[in-house]
Amino acid sequence: MPFGLKIAILNREFRRRMDEKAAAMGLTSVQLRVLGSVSRLEAAGTAEIHQNDLERLERVSHPAMTKMLQRLERKGFIRCFPSAGDRRYKAVACTERSSGIHRLILAQDREVVEELCADLSEVEKDQLVRLLDLLLARIALTDN
Repeated sequence: MPFGLKIAILNREFRRRMDEKAAAMGLTSVQLRVLGSVSRLEAAGTAEIHQNDLERLERVSHPAMTKMLQRLERKGFIRCFPSAGDRRYKAVACTERSSGIHRLILAQDREVVEELCADLSEVEKDQLVRLLDLLLARIALTDN
C-alpha cells in the first residue's frame, strides 16, 4: 500500500473518531480544532486573536474561516468583535461556554491516539511520535 494512502487512511480514521467526540458537543472536528486554537491562544496570554491568525494556523482561506467563525458564534462558543488595535480586523474570543476547551480537546486527542495505538508497545509509540515529529519539522522547513 502506498505511503500516502496509509497516511490518508489514518487521517480519516482519526478524524472520524474526533468527529464523534465533537458531535457530542454539537460541533464538527474542524470547528472543534478552530475553537481549540482560540482557547489555546487565550490560555497562552495572546492579547487579541484575529481571524487572519486563525487562517494561518489552520491553513484555510478567509471565506472558509469567516463561515466557520459565524457558525461557532451562532452556537455560542465564540464572540467576534472589531479589533481594539485596528478596527479593520475581526478579533475572536471564547465565550464562557468554551473557555479552556483546549484541555478537553487534548484529552480527547490522547484518547483517540491511545485507541489507535492500543497494540503498540511504549517503545513503538515513542518511536512513532519521534518519527512524526521529524516529518513535521521537515514540512515546517519547506513551508518557509
